[in-house]
Formats: sequence, C-alpha cells, structure tokens
Amino acid sequence: MEEVNLFKDRFTECLKFSDIKQTELADAVKVSKQCISDYKSGKSKPSIDTLILICEFLDVSADYLLGLTD
Repeated sequence: MEEVNLFKDRFTECLKFSDIKQTELADAVKVSKQCISDYKSGKSKPSIDTLILICEFLDVSADYLLGLTD
C-alpha cells in the first residue's frame, strides 16, 4: 500500500473511532477544517509539527499513522 494512502486510511480510521469532529481536531491542531479534509482524502499530509499535535490529540502514535507499526 502506498505511504500516502496508508496515512490517509489510518488517519480517517482514527478520527472515525475517536468520535472527534473534524472542526474540533482542526481547532486543536491549529489548521483549517479544509486541511483535515485534505488529510482524510489523501490530497496532502500534515507537517511534522502538525502530525505531533494530531497524534497527541487522537492518542495514537505517529509510527502507526505513518505505517511504521501496526
């Protein structure tokens, strides 16, 4: 599986199971709701700093989101 798609799939899965709204996550990590939508669709990936904030907020490891671990 391609790296971008793996991030997209895992990010979308984590967001879905966390019951956190996209706007809530966007506010927490200081990006637009459109950025969150772009991450979910695979159009873009977060910066390292944003990835760290996403991981903290969703309580998931970066290694998992990036496909380095299961």
